[in-house]
Amino acid sequence: MKDLLIIDASAIIHRSFHALPPLTSPAQEPIGAIYGLVSTLIKVLKKQPPDYIVAAFDRPEPTFRKKMFAAYKAQRPPAPNELIFQIIKAHEVFAKFKIPSFEIPGYEADDLIGTLAAKFGDEENLRTIILTGDLDTLQLVKNDKIIVQFLEKKIGETKIYNEAAIIARYGLKPNQLIDYKALVGDPSDNIPGVKGVGAKTAAGLLQKYGSLEKIYAKLDPADRIAPKILPFKEEAFLCQKLTAIDLTAPLQTKLADLRYEETDGELLAYLRNLGFQSLIA
Repeated sequence: MKDLLIIDASAIIHRSFHALPPLTSPAQEPIGAIYGLVSTLIKVLKKQPPDYIVAAFDRPEPTFRKKMFAAYKAQRPPAPNELIFQIIKAHEVFAKFKIPSFEIPGYEADDLIGTLAAKFGDEENLRTIILTGDLDTLQLVKNDKIIVQFLEKKIGETKIYNEAAIIARYGLKPNQLIDYKALVGDPSDNIPGVKGVGAKTAAGLLQKYGSLEKIYAKLDPADRIAPKILPFKEEAFLCQKLTAIDLTAPLQTKLADLRYEETDGELLAYLRNLGFQSLIA
């Protein structure tokens, strides 16, 4: 079976920026997040070179979610200039690695990842691997055909999530995680969820009823949990829309366009200019 590796570029860069100490290149440019990105790419590609590869970036413009809910991610401070510089430079890094990358104004990297996974996920004899530090993408997992390779705290270390691993962690199937997050919320994205509903209650409701729609259609008003759930239908379904990854982003590419090519001397020269001697070795 062949592998398609979809890289959440934005997640790797942000994680590296916050995990590593500030570094500068010989040209005195901030380069710590780029070092983490390059280190991660080298470790992943050395361990299991994919047959196809692609990267997805966030864009700075407001997304459709922000238009739907003004408070979406509103708690996040503006990105510092050192991070913005390295996000821009990361496009150059992927080009040197011969990895095609995509970004679309109004869409998050997750939406491009979801669109690519939906587009190629049913290809015969193809496994799709999503490399990310964002657990939101777990909703995309399908058995062992679409899996998530989750970035751990240590740079370059990862954990594999297939459907069995998700059920073991949450007690829910991947496609139920959208409704789970709609109920419990997500402080990192400023998604409120339904006030007073925690992880155990949300998982129990979804295990019993199967989906958010069925919870609101079948939950007995006499149930002790009903007063916490039934009055907040509108809020729950808004959070569901905010949580669901868009699988129909306007992204045009063929699988053949994503074929992985081995890196060459141009990459080594580029890394040398950045001062990454240890990574070159």
